[in-house]
Formats: sequence, C-alpha cells, structure tokens
Amino acid sequence: MDYYRVCFGGLAVSCVALLVSQPTRRRELERQSDSQKNSAVDNEHPEARWYDAYALAMAADWLQGPYLFSLYKDDYGLTSDRILSLYMTDFVTTAISAYFIGTLSDKHGRKLCCMVYCVLYALSCFMTVIPSTPLLFLGRILGGVSTSIIFTVFDSWMVTNFHEGKLEERGCDLTRTFAATSVVSSLVAILSGFVGDILVWATGSKKSPFLMSVVLLWLALQVIWSRWSENFGAKTSSKPASDVLWSAWSVVKTPSIIALLFASTMFDSSMNLFVLYWMPTLSSLHGSSGELPYGIIHSSFMAASMAATLAFNIIMDKRILRYSRLLIGVLSVAVFCFMKLAGSKTETGAFWLFCLLEACVGIFEPGIGYLKATLISDESRATVYSVMRTPLNILIIVSMLATKDQSSLEGIFTTCSLMLIAAATTMWVASLRGMP
Repeated sequence: MDYYRVCFGGLAVSCVALLVSQPTRRRELERQSDSQKNSAVDNEHPEARWYDAYALAMAADWLQGPYLFSLYKDDYGLTSDRILSLYMTDFVTTAISAYFIGTLSDKHGRKLCCMVYCVLYALSCFMTVIPSTPLLFLGRILGGVSTSIIFTVFDSWMVTNFHEGKLEERGCDLTRTFAATSVVSSLVAILSGFVGDILVWATGSKKSPFLMSVVLLWLALQVIWSRWSENFGAKTSSKPASDVLWSAWSVVKTPSIIALLFASTMFDSSMNLFVLYWMPTLSSLHGSSGELPYGIIHSSFMAASMAATLAFNIIMDKRILRYSRLLIGVLSVAVFCFMKLAGSKTETGAFWLFCLLEACVGIFEPGIGYLKATLISDESRATVYSVMRTPLNILIIVSMLATKDQSSLEGIFTTCSLMLIAAATTMWVASLRGMP
C-alpha cells in the first residue's frame, strides 16, 4: 500500500514540475506586437468562465461515478444481470440521443443545452438515490442524455466561443485551451476521489456523493446562465432535422474526418475496456493479503494523465512536430501497453502499464480535440461531434456485451491492441495526405 502512495507522490511532483514550465497567455501577449493594447483586458482570463463551469460539471460526474456499481450491488442488492441492464440502458440512451443532441443545440443554442445538462444530470442523481427499479432506469436514461451533452455540446460551445470572441488576439491559444481543459478534468478527478471518500466516511452512506453532485450541478448552472454567452450553429430553422443530419454526415465522410472518427473510436473504445478491467487485472495479480488502495491507484492514473497533458502543451507550443504525427506515436505506445498486458506481467508492471495508458489519454484527447476544432466548422460543430460519437457508443455497447463474462482478460487486451494498430495505420495514412 505504501508503494502506491509513493508512486502517486512521485507523479504529483512531476505534475508540479511540468506546471511551472507551462506556456502562458501572458507570455503570448508579450510576443504580440500590440501587447500594450491588450494589457487593459488582462485582469481576468477570457476563458475563466469556461474553466469554472467545466470544472463544476466534470466534478459532478467524477464525484459519484466510482460509487454507482457499489450502490447498486451492495446497498440495493441488485443482481449482476439487473446492474448490466441499467448500464446498458445508459449506453443505449447515449447512443440514441447523441444522434439528435448536436442538431438541437446547434439550432436552439449550445448554452441552453449545457444548462439542460445540469438539470437532467441533477435529476439523474436524485433518482439514483431512490431504490426503486423504475426510477433507477429513468435515472440511467437521463444520465445517458447528459453524457451525450457533456461530450459534444460543451466542447462545441468552447471552440465557437474561442473563434467568435477572437480570443487568439487576446493571447489565448486553442491548443493550450484543450490541454488546460484536460488538466482541469484530471485535477477534478483526483480531488473528487478524495472528497467522495470523505463524504462516504462522514455520512456512512454511498448516496452522499450523488447528493453533493446535485449541489455542484446547481453551481455549474449558475455559472453558465450568468457568465456564458449563447452561440449557435448555422441558421437551420427552415431545414428539417433530417436535412441537417444529412449535411453533418456529408462532413463526416471527408477523408480527414473519417480518419479522426476511426482513430478516436478505436482509441476511446479501448480505453473504455481499460477502465472496466484495470481493477480485476490488478486484483488477480495482487499476492499479499488486504485490499488494494483503489482510490490511490486511480489518483495515480489521473496524475499520469495530467503530467502527459502538461508535457503535450509544452511540446506543441514549441511546434516540434505535427499533431497527427504525435497521435501516431501515442497510439503506438498504447499498442505496446496492451500487448504487454496481454502477456505475463507482475502487479507493479501492470500498474505502470496502466499509468502509461492514462498518459496516452492525456495526450490523445487534447490532440484529437484540436484537430476536430481545426477541421470542422462552427456552423455545424455540435451536430458533427454528435454524429462522430455514434459509432463509438455502438462499439462500447457491443464490447460490453462481448466481454461481460471476463473469461479472458488477455484476449480483451489483445483485441484492444489490434484495434489500436488499425487506428495508428489510419492516422499514418491521413498524415501522409497532409493532416495537420
């Protein structure tokens, strides 16, 4: 147990060291010829409202997520099949709603849709703490819709706000924004883990993190309502939804977007399986008595992801290599990790391989986010983002059904490595064709 605490401490120190070396907005302002004119607007970071709302929204998700299965299994006494049905309801709802959420937000407003997220997810948390089967299923349906919103509409609002507000002229950089967003998510995940444990210990109930999430969502709603400006997609009020979706699919069918779609689907599906099976993998390798410190281990994963994101920010600020080439390297490292996990391994070896996989996440997510922001126009951004998540949601559902018995963890990790080899090959071809 002490070993994992030392590892977390070392990763945390590396995060601090990388943090002090980060490129900053103030430094960018000093580079610009009109820095004296911009000094008047330097009192508050122009993207502070984004980071504040995003941190609260993600904290609400991270805080209650680790306790959902335990609440179902231990507190409510649900069977494994019933729990699987609840999770599948969540994923199926995410897959279905993703097809429409983007179109609705582009048409009616992305700020409005993000406010709807806060309300729907709060209702989902309320229904989760009531041990009634119909309400539990309704809570998962609302949770699935909320998942679609936070992974498509929030980013769409941020990128469009960056362009419409001409934030680059105010010293901001879209690469740094995506990197900082990933850092915020990792930091919030670490803090939420500690806060969640404290809440459960203090109240003696696993329901308390869900109720605290409601408070965080109410705060996020206030920030979005009072500080965000509204932005929309193209004026599509006269077009039926089917025409809008068809236009989005025409964008997705371009070669560069197909490459991003395939690579992100393969990567995110593999990482979803990693999230599902890192605990049983480490548990099966744990030789000594006593339970593994899963909270510290998860915090170590988040620290590894944060360190990688901070390193990504430094690398891309120096323009050392193209985004597509960096992502090829990340996919190759992930292939190596899964291939090693599919073979013989020790507990400490598996732990560090999982940390390396989280580091891949810390680089891949801001990198793919920047490429999507560059290659997709603001007019249909949320719609295209939603369409791009549809294959991922379907693949997650299929992979969960195919691996629910956990009959062979080695086979699961081998499959992940093959998926990532295909993703790396696709990105390599796209890079040769001129992808940034």
